[in-house]
Amino acid sequence: MDNKAQATPKPKEEDNPTQPNLPGDSAVTRAEKAEHHGLINNPEVNDFEQSPSKRLKMEEKETTTSTPRERQKGVAHIKAEYLLYPPGSKLIERSSGVDRDDAAEASGQRYQDTRSQDNRQSGRNGKKKPKGQNTSRSFGSSRDALQLCSSRALSPEFSPEECRFGDKCKFEHDLRKYLKDGKREDLKTLGGICPTWDSKGVCSAGWKCRFVSCHSEERDRNGGKKELVLTEDPVRKAKAEGLVSAEDEVGVVNAVTAQQKINLSKRITKTPKADAYLEWMHRIFEDDQTSKEHNGSSKKPKEESEEHRDAVEENRAQYVEPPFLPSEKRRIYYGPETPVLAPLTTQGNLPFRRLCVELGAQVTWSEMAMGLPLIQGEKSEWALMKAHESEIRPPKISGLNDVATGYDNSKDLKFGAQVAANKPWLALKTTEILTSLCPNIRAIDLNCGCPIDLVFRQGAGSALLDSPSKLESIIRGMNAVSEEVPITAKIRMGTKDNNPTAEKLVKRLVLGGYEAIEAGRGTSGVAAITLHGRTRQQRYTRNADWEYISRCAALINRLKKTKHEQTDTSKDADSRHLANDGKIYFVGNGDCYSHVDYYKHIKEAKVDSVMVARGALIKPWIFEEIEKGQYLDKSASERLAYVEKFAKYGLQTWGSDEVGVGTARRFLLEWLSFSCRYVPIGLLEYLPPSIQDRPPAFKGRDDLETLMSSDHYKDWIKISEMFLGPAHPNFRFEPKHKSNSYEIEAEG
Repeated sequence: MDNKAQATPKPKEEDNPTQPNLPGDSAVTRAEKAEHHGLINNPEVNDFEQSPSKRLKMEEKETTTSTPRERQKGVAHIKAEYLLYPPGSKLIERSSGVDRDDAAEASGQRYQDTRSQDNRQSGRNGKKKPKGQNTSRSFGSSRDALQLCSSRALSPEFSPEECRFGDKCKFEHDLRKYLKDGKREDLKTLGGICPTWDSKGVCSAGWKCRFVSCHSEERDRNGGKKELVLTEDPVRKAKAEGLVSAEDEVGVVNAVTAQQKINLSKRITKTPKADAYLEWMHRIFEDDQTSKEHNGSSKKPKEESEEHRDAVEENRAQYVEPPFLPSEKRRIYYGPETPVLAPLTTQGNLPFRRLCVELGAQVTWSEMAMGLPLIQGEKSEWALMKAHESEIRPPKISGLNDVATGYDNSKDLKFGAQVAANKPWLALKTTEILTSLCPNIRAIDLNCGCPIDLVFRQGAGSALLDSPSKLESIIRGMNAVSEEVPITAKIRMGTKDNNPTAEKLVKRLVLGGYEAIEAGRGTSGVAAITLHGRTRQQRYTRNADWEYISRCAALINRLKKTKHEQTDTSKDADSRHLANDGKIYFVGNGDCYSHVDYYKHIKEAKVDSVMVARGALIKPWIFEEIEKGQYLDKSASERLAYVEKFAKYGLQTWGSDEVGVGTARRFLLEWLSFSCRYVPIGLLEYLPPSIQDRPPAFKGRDDLETLMSSDHYKDWIKISEMFLGPAHPNFRFEPKHKSNSYEIEAEG
């Protein structure tokens, strides 16, 4: 043992008592504790006392220039001065976030199996193990203590509307009592101005608005009485009337009315085009079966072949065209200048898409909507189809790349709708209803990649990858009933690892399957294909396979070149069956975290564009980086400004009453559960960053940056309270990833 080390007196714990990190500590608190014990600026210090000989070696190292650590796969290397704990420390790890990445692709409650074992008790004392997804989450409630009757919500105090329930009404009619005891005090955030009233000059929440003091006043009346009245701003109101609107939502399109949803639920709304096409499909199927029976196996091979050809020709002569052809569709465009925001379940809501469009997203997609709830008129599913007016503007086009013949940029849109269906009839009826009720849709995308078990077991999502003939038939039918709206598809590499099937599927969608070619039915008519470079089995556990995406892109380009060189012209695709003038766009998806990733994929994989999913959730300004072609080291205040914008857009979308504030808070917290994973560029030792890299515990360049990098849900709630005020006493938030839900409690 070192004699010097023996001679060194052990410092008393009272002089500098160690303060352990607790589960409830915020990121700032943890940083302060680490700094207090000298663990930040000294990368060699660990949890144990060190000898003088080691201190001497450390002093020698400080006088020399330190060399960068070797880059390790899967680790985001933080500069030493920002580390909270030294390399090798037990406290170095942050939550991995790998499991919670499924949150970006259909993990909402409506996609979960009610038989899930997520809530089972395990471990000692019946406690849950903090792993995996919280699939059965509860967010509590955000409601007023007294519920104001709707007849009073928008009326002056002395002249309310007549309540249709009269004395039997269970809600509050005394306006002053409601304002005093029924609702919480007005919010002072966002300058104390209601975002809805600020944008349209009138607030649809009326007296229920948490900013009601900014658009109400007390006026003197005859007899000395004072009346509470709501006010309007004529200037703002006149400006709002010039904007695209639907119902009472300024700047929102594709808003289906309540009566239209009722008609759907009561089956009053009919789908004549889908019904006619399904009948046509049934007749063609019967003709095919008759043709097969006619060609008996008792004939000789040569005779059978000749009779089969005769039967095919006869069937082709009797072939009747469907009512609408892919060649009649509106043309769309994808290019390097059109980065795409992926359809993100829960996260891809209207306020978030609106923010991404402002930051440069050129194509956006709705959250995945299930076909059956849509045709049944469910309110929650139709809410996914709403888009902001900024999403119905044309995407940028540089003119440097080839476009389809007849493409008109002024008629193109940014916003498209994604749907999931497991049967042809469901897909066709959903498509017809969508195009008839939502006029502002760029394209309808069929989801063929959702990996969630419940969706897969029903035969939708990635289950369609194992039924290529069925998938082709569905897309052909959707084209027949979608009028001018193009049909696209989003697929995965396959359902199982080491067995990719996307190449065969892409070929089938581009040229048509053998049965369709023999019968002369043409191609599927798909206008664009997006390939996610993972299988269903992989989920997000490994990097996306861009080499395979490149092979599929090369296949499409090869098919385009060889299509006109076919010797058998009778089997060549009829131009009437080709969407987008035969130009099928191919988009790659997976692990795009920076402009470097984006342009690398376009250059090396030869895709037309790249779809961004988690990269946009972590840093929505990735679209701005793509446009400018450089890294943007956003400060904490700039990032907080984006949070403020989301809060404002959320209140405009979901309302500024107590329920609306609670909804906006919930979706903001969902987004913060991803954005906290952003590691500021200025803190990294190596570029480019990788979306799969996980950093050790670190502090930011200021307290705000540290707070915004926290992976603890209580810190996310603190950020939300900066703009939405204190959370309702009954509001609860459980992160999707269990490692963040240390204890489930009301936040207020």
